[in-house]
Amino acid sequence: MKVEKNFVKNKFDRIVRRYDLVNLIGSLGQDRLWRRKVALLLAEASPPLLDLCCGPFTLTLEVYRKSNLAKTFALDFSFEMLAFGSSRIKDTYIYPVCGDAEELPFKNDHFGGISIAFGLRNLPNKEKAIKEFFRVLKPGGKLIILEFSWPKNFLVQRFYDFYLSYYMPLLGGALTGDKEAYMYLADSIKAFPSPEAIREMLLTSGFSEVTYSPLTFGIVTLYQAVK
Repeated sequence: MKVEKNFVKNKFDRIVRRYDLVNLIGSLGQDRLWRRKVALLLAEASPPLLDLCCGPFTLTLEVYRKSNLAKTFALDFSFEMLAFGSSRIKDTYIYPVCGDAEELPFKNDHFGGISIAFGLRNLPNKEKAIKEFFRVLKPGGKLIILEFSWPKNFLVQRFYDFYLSYYMPLLGGALTGDKEAYMYLADSIKAFPSPEAIREMLLTSGFSEVTYSPLTFGIVTLYQAVK
């Protein structure tokens, strides 16, 4: 499956107002637990921090609070997402940036920690993006990736396929008016590389201490890597 940046951007622009609500209902609240795990893993990282594909700052705020209000940059290529979430980050040291995660507008060796939740899947050139993550991290800096994955258990696969192909388009379409965006979600998850392949990309890009852990029956995977 080929990811088209403009298609993805247009879809996120359209669903922004109900984005968090669909995630909350669709995951039965699990998305909050997943994001909390990411934030806790970055809690001790040296500032500044960077949250990529940040959307309306849902994970960014969690990372910011758990890191004791460390200076945090939040990047997304959807200006609509950033604008919609802007009221959430008033009076914080969170700095929104509209940009491309494959071409980061930051200097080398700058961040102590990077998070990206459910965003790597939407980047056409994942290898290029991972190299950019490596470039802007300080030596010893930590990368945390949270991403959907295809479960290994056959029974879970059957349920998950139905959930992605029918339930999420129905729910997302009803709440956002854009069923196609959630049909894309299903296709992009099924086409996403395996955890083993993502681990290999991270190692090839120079990262070390690369690990991954399945969450919630393997429908989500949490990756950790160090520069």
